[in-house]
Amino acid sequence: MGRTLIIAGLLIAVVGALVMFGEKLSIPLGRLPGDIRWSRGNSSFYFPITTCILLSLLGSLVMWLIGKR
Repeated sequence: MGRTLIIAGLLIAVVGALVMFGEKLSIPLGRLPGDIRWSRGNSSFYFPITTCILLSLLGSLVMWLIGKR
């Protein structure tokens, strides 16, 4: 359990670093094609569906690799 928590913490730190430095590395996380943006007047709606799917696939791959051990 301890090793899993350490791996999860490191993974969260890596994802946080990617989000922080993503614009400098030309990774448009949160602004991918397929993300829904709608604005009219004073209201706006944003749903990053493509980003959610990409992060879900990445998380599933990591969990599959951890579970293989």
